[in-house]
Amino acid sequence: MVTSVGFDLDMTLADTRTGIAAVYDELSSRLGVPIDSKAIIARLGPPLEQELANWLPAEAILDAADLYREIYPDLGVPAHIAMDGAHEAIESVRAGGGRVIVVTGKNPRDATSTVRRLGLDVDEVAGSVFGAAKGTALARFGAAAYVGDHVLDIEAARAGGTVSVTVATGPYTAGELRDHGADVTLSDLTEFGAWFAAWRSRHEVG
Repeated sequence: MVTSVGFDLDMTLADTRTGIAAVYDELSSRLGVPIDSKAIIARLGPPLEQELANWLPAEAILDAADLYREIYPDLGVPAHIAMDGAHEAIESVRAGGGRVIVVTGKNPRDATSTVRRLGLDVDEVAGSVFGAAKGTALARFGAAAYVGDHVLDIEAARAGGTVSVTVATGPYTAGELRDHGADVTLSDLTEFGAWFAAWRSRHEVG
């Protein structure tokens, strides 16, 4: 029986673009370094330190990352909103007796704060994991599917031995996600409930 599903957070369950842009703009102001927040939110997914490497010398990255994380709770989290269909997607898993884990590159503190702010009914939050490294959390939780918006989320699903379900709400189109090997591609989470019900039914019959 299909019971557990993993979800990515940024641009899958939560629209974090406005909050993240505000944090980068504040970081830019405090450091006196130009940072293009619009460019950053168009490619959300990579680790914070990797993104900062586009704007800062190597020796400044760790301190800048610490400052970013200091700013984030007060400026970033309050601006986050749920993606269309996010609550309903989680509810569809719950309705089938399933459990939900959020597996995200966002640090555990800010990921948990975001989940709580949006009122997302999840069992567990695993943070600060990226790409294939997410597979460990998915496998431990027993997730049968992992839902994300990034090609790295496809790698995560593969590493965790789960079905890769993608939503074209992040930096990649549906076609690009399919080309990268996603098992399932949805326009957004409003389509998840119908897909999940059909998939669960086939799984149980099988």
